[in-house]
Amino acid sequence: MNTLSISEGFRAAHGRILSLLPPVFIGSLSFLLFVVNTLFWGTFLFPLAACKVLVPVRAWRDWCNILLNAIATRWIACNNANIAVTKRIRWDVSGIEGLNAKGWYLVVSNHQSWVDILILQKVFHRKIPMLKFFLKKELVWVPIMGLAWWALEFPFMKRYSKEYLKKNPHMRGKDLEITKKACERFSRMPIAVMNFVEGTRFTPAKHKAQGSPFTHLLKPRAGGISFVLSAMGQHLSHIVNTTIIYPNGVQTFWQFLCSSQAEVVVRVETIPITPDLLGDYSNDPRYQEHFQEWLNRVWEEKDRAIGDFFRIRGEAA
Repeated sequence: MNTLSISEGFRAAHGRILSLLPPVFIGSLSFLLFVVNTLFWGTFLFPLAACKVLVPVRAWRDWCNILLNAIATRWIACNNANIAVTKRIRWDVSGIEGLNAKGWYLVVSNHQSWVDILILQKVFHRKIPMLKFFLKKELVWVPIMGLAWWALEFPFMKRYSKEYLKKNPHMRGKDLEITKKACERFSRMPIAVMNFVEGTRFTPAKHKAQGSPFTHLLKPRAGGISFVLSAMGQHLSHIVNTTIIYPNGVQTFWQFLCSSQAEVVVRVETIPITPDLLGDYSNDPRYQEHFQEWLNRVWEEKDRAIGDFFRIRGEAA
């Protein structure tokens, strides 16, 4: 029996075992493994983060950041193993060839579920530097994970409503100031900055409320990524435009944990960062208009690609 036959036999047996287990058992087991994995690597990450804070020397903190990222990379590897053990996922991924684990990237993606983060971490694991997500400030209070994100210098952003900014105009632009400070820290080592440019997860209700011109996407927000490009343009080499598709429907995090089988499609396009994509979004109206139009074109192509996928899938069925 050759190696391929053994591998196929193992996958078949694995699938049969999963099919016999209750979904709640699979979900609970997977969730428990995520928790144990996080607590285990946290025992290394949190003391090192404390040491980094206590010694205010840049060289020391840079060295600590290297170790912290290495710990987080191993945490992600164990999460990926958890998914492989508790699920049978049919992966359809293209476009990741040529990416460099020591490169500098701005990653943008559509956003439909918390599952997106697990998918992105799986697809880009050791293909590019560890993803650093822009997070809502409130998430710093998430038990354990909030402290881990803070230790790894994930940028926390405070979003203000239009009504709040009308009453407090002096707060306008504060979220972009946070972005700039985060980017200054990122400039000292290879990084993959991740941004869900729609700003929130897609739902039919949000899509309708926005009056989005796209069929499968919300309107993209240009301010955040244009600011990252302006702050780090001399370091970043490409924009990694990522499209996530769930052919069998979007699942919540818990539904994903409980499912024994799934299908995930990921399409990746690398876009070179040209001089026309760099500018002052806050103070240059012409650049602001140009950049928003460019991003809208990217989103139009993404929306069309998603539509084409489902159309071809429907015809094949």
